[in-house]
Amino acid sequence: MTLELFTELELRETSVPNRVMVSPMCQYSCEDRDGLATDWHLVHLGSRAVGGAGIVMTEATAVEPRGRIAPEDLGIWSDEHAEALAPVAEFVRGQGSVPAIQLAHAGRKGSKTRPWDGSRPLQPDEGGWETVAPTDEPYPYDGMAPDQRRMDQDDVEDVIDSFAAAAERALAAGFEVAEVHAAHGYLLHEFLSPVTNDREDDYGGSFENRTRIVREVTRAVREVWPDDEPVFVRISATDWLPDRDSWTVEQSIRLADLLAENGADLIDVSAGGIHPDQQLPRTGPNYQVRYAEHIREETESGVAVGAVGGITTPEQAAAVVGNGRADLAIVGRQHLRDPYFALHAADELDEEEAAKPPIQYRRAF
Repeated sequence: MTLELFTELELRETSVPNRVMVSPMCQYSCEDRDGLATDWHLVHLGSRAVGGAGIVMTEATAVEPRGRIAPEDLGIWSDEHAEALAPVAEFVRGQGSVPAIQLAHAGRKGSKTRPWDGSRPLQPDEGGWETVAPTDEPYPYDGMAPDQRRMDQDDVEDVIDSFAAAAERALAAGFEVAEVHAAHGYLLHEFLSPVTNDREDDYGGSFENRTRIVREVTRAVREVWPDDEPVFVRISATDWLPDRDSWTVEQSIRLADLLAENGADLIDVSAGGIHPDQQLPRTGPNYQVRYAEHIREETESGVAVGAVGGITTPEQAAAVVGNGRADLAIVGRQHLRDPYFALHAADELDEEEAAKPPIQYRRAF
């Protein structure tokens, strides 16, 4: 059946009003380095809900303090963090969008400065922290990497518990979708990829072992999340390292089916991030969509799939969904340029019912 961009997407008993999602994009804007949401987050995410997106997702939100990328990242490791995020979820829902949160742990790519401050590794005397990872090998920064510790079994169990506890807080804050971040070279991706996983225990070596923690985290989040609301997992479909033993699209297809068995309702398909030697394909329109399409076509579970990467126009988004390449068009940077992307798309595509902005703005449309 042909899918249309402005038809509802039913995931469990949650009805998403259209198939446009705001991709999680870090804002690095927690003012006191405490992980608490601010007015910036409310206005940033709220504007995209006013702009008509079906799902509005937070940036990567750390499940524990050492899970942040930079000190200014959002967190949800305490009830205070959930309380700070509750107005965001309430406002997004009030505009007719579905509020979603990405639960994340940066692993060995944590403890660094914001991009506009150089993405430089932070040492403890600068406000940095000891990172944890499946390996002793730090991320190959140009400068000295932060102190890093190889995770033991207790650390693995603590991380799984932290994701579950964060999901419970997210639910209390009013979010209706929880996404597990297992992409872009962060902690869970570090376990998946042979590039960063040199373990010989139950969490390393074979495909089954390398995927174990992602399956366990997904199951732990699913167990505390309502049965009628969806759980997403973001993955990097490939490491973009064709000359090395690395994570591949074929492994992603196998993983997607396993995640569906463990309670995932949608696989959010991105790529890369595990190592700076990655060989990106030529970037441009839809440059990552083919990965989502492969997973959608070749999985046996029928799990829904979201596509991201170079989707910048209404026509692209409509074609990605309408041609059955993905169930959801995930739009990132274009939403930074145009908070009202979905409304403008509906107008351009002559979707009269979907092209109605809030009544306060209608005289401008």
